[in-house]
Amino acid sequence: MTGYGKAIAETAQKKISIEVKSLNSKQLDLFTKLPWLYKEKEPEIRNLISQKLDRGKIEISIYFDIIEDEGVPIINRAIVRNYFNQLKELAGELEINVSDQILPVIMKLPDALKTDRPELPDSEWDLVKEQIIESVRILDLYRSEEGKSIESDIRKRLGNILSFLSDIEPYESARITKVREKLLSILEEHTGTENIDKNRFEQELIFYLEKFDINEEKVRLRKHCEYFLETMETDAPNGKILSFITQEIGREINTIGSKANDASIQKLVVMMKDELEKIKEQTMNIL
Repeated sequence: MTGYGKAIAETAQKKISIEVKSLNSKQLDLFTKLPWLYKEKEPEIRNLISQKLDRGKIEISIYFDIIEDEGVPIINRAIVRNYFNQLKELAGELEINVSDQILPVIMKLPDALKTDRPELPDSEWDLVKEQIIESVRILDLYRSEEGKSIESDIRKRLGNILSFLSDIEPYESARITKVREKLLSILEEHTGTENIDKNRFEQELIFYLEKFDINEEKVRLRKHCEYFLETMETDAPNGKILSFITQEIGREINTIGSKANDASIQKLVVMMKDELEKIKEQTMNIL
């Protein structure tokens, strides 16, 4: 599921922002964007998030704005002086003048500037860790809201499937009549009315129609839909179970379609399949 969470931690020197984003994924894929100061804490950050989030393509970003002068590069005077003396000596050998404009060039040379990298204070890390947990909590709330929307959509589409299933019933009796008339017409055409044994014809018709009976499939389909709704009420993780149930629902719909032998029923079957595909897509977002 998609989600987003952001929290801010402030110290006397820094304003630290933590952002956590998630996209749908079958497993937990965690990506980090951390400043150098927090690199050593990456394993702990990964462990912290994996305890809170079960799956998803998760990206956590930490960045900070320096409020005071902490971390500003310092001129390495000894190095700059040494560069200047060497350039001055070389200029004398080449008999060229060294102007004051040489200083900007020296400042671009290696090690002309140095930055003291402080250690991460425990107090700052404790504060950042609290805000990581907070940002994950906000993300989880975001995903919960999306989950409610998905649940509502799935319930609606299951209701549509059951409604289409009920719409099949009026066509069933008419279908039997059509099959009976078609078979009788074929027999009369090839053997003649006087040669037809009515009792035998009715017996054979019953055996034939049994192959097109869809009552069992209709009962199982309703049961699978009820089981799906019941499973949605259970605690997570239940996404895989719901996925398995959709497979069973699809099997019953396909069997009804293969036995239908009626254009109107086939149309309803296609509409049920369309609703089921949308349910499957949504089920992939469920943990």
